[in-house]
Amino acid sequence: MPASHRPDRQNAPAWWQTEVIYQIYPRSFQDSNGDGIGDLAGIESRLDEIVALGVGAIWISPFFPSPMADFGYDVSDYCGVDPMFGTLADFDSLLAAAHARGLKVILDFVPCHSSDQHPWFVESRASRSSSKRDWYIWRDARPDGSPPTNWIGEFGGSAWTWDDTTGQYYLSVFLSEQPALNWANPDLRTAMLDAMRFWLDRGVDGFRVDAIIFAAPDVDGGDHPPNPDWTPAMGPARSQLQTRLAHQPGVFDVVRDMRRVTDSYPDRVLIGETSGTLNDVMPYYGADMDLFHLPFYFAMLSTPWQADALSALVARYEAALPDGAWPTLVLGNHDISRIASRAGVAQARVALTLLLTLRGTPVLYQGDEMGMDNATIPHNRVQDPWERRVPGLGLGRDPARTPMPWTDIDHGGFSTTEPWLPLHLPPEGSFARQATDPGSMLNYARRLIALRRAHSALSQGTYRQIHVGPDVMVFERRAGTNRLVVCLNMSATAQGVSASGVPVLSSCGNRVEAFVRKLVLAPNEAVILDVSPGG
Repeated sequence: MPASHRPDRQNAPAWWQTEVIYQIYPRSFQDSNGDGIGDLAGIESRLDEIVALGVGAIWISPFFPSPMADFGYDVSDYCGVDPMFGTLADFDSLLAAAHARGLKVILDFVPCHSSDQHPWFVESRASRSSSKRDWYIWRDARPDGSPPTNWIGEFGGSAWTWDDTTGQYYLSVFLSEQPALNWANPDLRTAMLDAMRFWLDRGVDGFRVDAIIFAAPDVDGGDHPPNPDWTPAMGPARSQLQTRLAHQPGVFDVVRDMRRVTDSYPDRVLIGETSGTLNDVMPYYGADMDLFHLPFYFAMLSTPWQADALSALVARYEAALPDGAWPTLVLGNHDISRIASRAGVAQARVALTLLLTLRGTPVLYQGDEMGMDNATIPHNRVQDPWERRVPGLGLGRDPARTPMPWTDIDHGGFSTTEPWLPLHLPPEGSFARQATDPGSMLNYARRLIALRRAHSALSQGTYRQIHVGPDVMVFERRAGTNRLVVCLNMSATAQGVSASGVPVLSSCGNRVEAFVRKLVLAPNEAVILDVSPGG
């Protein structure tokens, strides 16, 4: 039976199957101490706004001690809080406050590399005989002195960094300040799993695991071949096929160990940043569903914003899911251009509707509920190391990381001083302005999430494609007798749809019809129809 038609066999779905997860980029969420950078106390101060949105969990990007070469993804202590973001006491307070409001808390875990200032690496590079030498990946130069392989790093340049002290190269898949950890070393593996236990013991509800595809590189397997489909806009790293670096067999052993740790604590979730093709991602569920609960699939980020292309993508994804797997498609995050800019500002509500009505667990990136679009970052304010290393290609992530504009006062209520990135208002204005406007994007997001929570068809039901066309995407969600039809007009012209039912939500305001027999979608409109018996 195709996955899209399979009933959910689990009688009592887990919380991570029914809730919306809200991603918080802490540097840009709320500053509590006036330094222009968001922090943990700032997040705690905004929990009521998060609860009012209707989500059930927050995922917080890294706040661990770090030199901030890559804004926290270069970790120098896996069991602490960087003073920039507060203290462990601040985290405990945030966790308790979130739990008291019924919110789950998910942390980022960065397993594939540390900071070059982590004590482990300082000791590893001290000498070739260091007790922690094998905690990282070291190799000799080629006879001509060049790196061991031709691998290109994710931010451009060689994926290998020369170290004068010991006369070897170390693997650094991202920045040279991010040396790759060697999970083949049992002591390193134990230390990293203990770091997970440290946070689980404090009460966190799970992890989103960063860049896991690079956890077990075949460093002695040779060079990468060129990518015949490469274009400059894909970035330097994609000019090669990462046949030895990404998705190697040992990765699954690493994830399986992480899952064992996670499962030893009740009611926790493990989410994977599993970038790649459909064939790359599906194995991360595990043959026995013993790897990630939710392996991210990122294809929607690069699919043309056209109804037929998106419908085909969802159909392929649903058909490929293993029996018992729970879906999670990604539409936005801190690493990609804002969806309101990719699809067009006029399509922001349609995009939000798609994210929150597809089968599976949606992850909503902060600001997308307000229709945030990309900011324009002046050259002298660029922060992202990726943009600095490969300027002009549009790969910089700063435009999607600007501070949350809470109010219309100076610095947007985010801080009392100039923020670390320029403030940028979404087209419909600040959070405060949208909160008082019944027709705003923010209030549409609240109604949409409430509808999802109220209808089992949306939170747990099956998915069935009804109409495929270049401009209109129509699909049914069904759980028992609860049936909803989602109609999305992805064009700027009115479109007729052969669908009937009771309109329960429209992105263009309240529809007055009690029942429609043929639906005419306004330009850029999303409509959800209740077609349940007696609906």
